[in-house]
Amino acid sequence: MARGRTKERGRRERRESVLADVDGGRAELLPDPDRPRAWTLLVDGAPQSHVDLDDPAHLAFEYQRRLGHVVDLAAPPGRPLKVLHLGGGAFTLARYVAATRPRSTQQVVERDAALVQLVRTELPLEPARVRVRTLDAREALGKLPEGWADLVVSDVFSGARTPAHLTTVEFVTEVRRVLAPGGHYAANIADGGPLAHLRAQLATVGAVFPELALIAEAPVLRGRRFGNAVLVAADVLLSVPELTRRAATDPHPARVEHGRALSDFTAGAPPVHDGTATASPAPPPDAFRQ
Repeated sequence: MARGRTKERGRRERRESVLADVDGGRAELLPDPDRPRAWTLLVDGAPQSHVDLDDPAHLAFEYQRRLGHVVDLAAPPGRPLKVLHLGGGAFTLARYVAATRPRSTQQVVERDAALVQLVRTELPLEPARVRVRTLDAREALGKLPEGWADLVVSDVFSGARTPAHLTTVEFVTEVRRVLAPGGHYAANIADGGPLAHLRAQLATVGAVFPELALIAEAPVLRGRRFGNAVLVAADVLLSVPELTRRAATDPHPARVEHGRALSDFTAGAPPVHDGTATASPAPPPDAFRQ
């Protein structure tokens, strides 16, 4: 048995990175030394996704774990969902939904056709009800019927920045149109001090949805470190106590802000509209340093 493990270790060590030019820059699939069929996707050096082909329910990135919590709490365990993923990456969350909620119907929207081809070739999706569309996220929203989705997840980055047209009240209004009553919206937002972008996004989503919660690590919420925050919104009460419990027990614990505390954090920031929108801030040069 020990000899077999040595051979397996050797096979893992011999795996090499896969490099490709995609529409958004230089993509790299980096093998995970601790998992024999796991890979991290980077684009121009910015980590985008982590996928374990042997265990699609494994979520390595903290922000993806928090999005996974939203998936878990969007409906009773195991119930199929209709999910729209805006931003594809390596389809990590779509794989998670397929593994944890079989028979779910999913659409993944990824504008970068070359990236989609790379992921399909190197990290193929197992047969599942997942349709991948190479469209702009907002264009794809406009093609879906009212009330189609139980959950919309926005995780769109061009390089390391969210495009301006996906940060506005008009965009979020289209998201709400596509959601079924009681559906949930979750967005991955990257920002650092002074957190002007994050506060503006809270005001923007709050102009459309009555219920909001924000999940992030304390140093990010204090503006001390550039990082990811997951914003959750709905037209029904959110499962804040359970979100709080799960976020607090993650390997990198996070806080959940809601209600008055979240209103105070937003600090009167104005909502963003199409005419004034800008892309999310670029991360500092050392943001992804290992």
